[in-house]
Amino acid sequence: MIPKIVTLSQIPAVAEQRIALRVTPPAERAIRHGHPWLFADSITSQSSEGNAGDLAVVFNRKGKFMAIGLYDPNSAIRVRILHQGKPAIIDKSWFQRKISAAIRQRRSLEKTETDGCRLVHGENDGLPGLIIDRYANIYVLKLYTAAWIPHLRTVLSAFQAVVPKSKVVPQRIVLRLNRLVQNQEELLFTLEDGSLLAGPIFDGNSAFLENGLKFKAHVLQGQKTGFFLDQRDNRAMVEELANGRSVLNLFAYTGGFSLYAARGGATDVVSVDSSKAALDTAVHHFEINDTHPAIAACNHYIIAEDVFDLLRRMKQQGQLFDMVIIDPPSFAKQKSEREAAMAAYRRLNKMGLAVLRKGGVLVTASCSSRILADEFFGLVHETVRENGRTLQEIGRTAHAIDHPIGFPEGAYLKCLFATVY
Repeated sequence: MIPKIVTLSQIPAVAEQRIALRVTPPAERAIRHGHPWLFADSITSQSSEGNAGDLAVVFNRKGKFMAIGLYDPNSAIRVRILHQGKPAIIDKSWFQRKISAAIRQRRSLEKTETDGCRLVHGENDGLPGLIIDRYANIYVLKLYTAAWIPHLRTVLSAFQAVVPKSKVVPQRIVLRLNRLVQNQEELLFTLEDGSLLAGPIFDGNSAFLENGLKFKAHVLQGQKTGFFLDQRDNRAMVEELANGRSVLNLFAYTGGFSLYAARGGATDVVSVDSSKAALDTAVHHFEINDTHPAIAACNHYIIAEDVFDLLRRMKQQGQLFDMVIIDPPSFAKQKSEREAAMAAYRRLNKMGLAVLRKGGVLVTASCSSRILADEFFGLVHETVRENGRTLQEIGRTAHAIDHPIGFPEGAYLKCLFATVY
């Protein structure tokens, strides 16, 4: 894929007129407590119709300012709150302050041989619907609402003013759009997923470091923004537990967990994913890190197959592993999918246990925000008991420092490490 170079000059300026809103008492309470979303059915009156990206001001029942945010007429989340409390001007300086604050929170990562991380985590960093990820000197802005489009020029200018102060000048800046935004072509003004906002044309591959390991992300087309940056701490914990073990990594994608397990001293690692292209990148990751003795000594195998089909066959063949890593995609993106998701997690963990040797380590994760942590951990415990085995927890983990939690719905990642007998 050759990225499309864009200048943003074709995007109309943000409308000067603000939309005045009144909301329900529960919505007022939520805003006062810092919740970043205002839903359409919580709006009781509106001064005018609005377009995606217009600034909407929320007033309380006494007519006093409560909050200001981005209006999106095409979303059930009608307003994404940028600021609440006292009135504020949303301009370049405001965005610079927000981005600077987010970057400061990640400074400890500079000591870990890591230059691949999330710099802005949407709602949780006060910029709802906007993600900024770093891959060495390539940066990716991802939008989850078209309401950010009219503000892109200001945000980009603010970002370019802030980042050089962190001693890493962006070589390229890439724009990614989630699927819902991609489908709103009339609001994109020729922008496309994978557009290049700054820097020379390239093939989309970006090399970066994570805890001293070399990785490659395809930032134009890869899942998320090219890599699952949120699992960094869990990958490091796998490394600590992998010595002398045979490891099965399910939903391996480009082999992040696999590579850490190898560096930790795993004897054999099997990476499983339905995408052969992703697994080819996993092989590449082993190749570019083979100067490390433990990685060079590890036997790494890839299997491009449906995980459920493979686990069924492995059980029939009596194959067993000392560590099984289960890191599936989100099974519940909507409330209506919760029940099916819980059933899928139960089935998947049951099948994973069937190929885990007695005394082996189970690493099982969920990235479904609709499934609460206690629900997920309880499900794993129940599944182990129902299959006549016992579990001793090693640890429970949640979000890394660059994926902070700022509101209840922002807590999506949870992972359990346990020894199963």
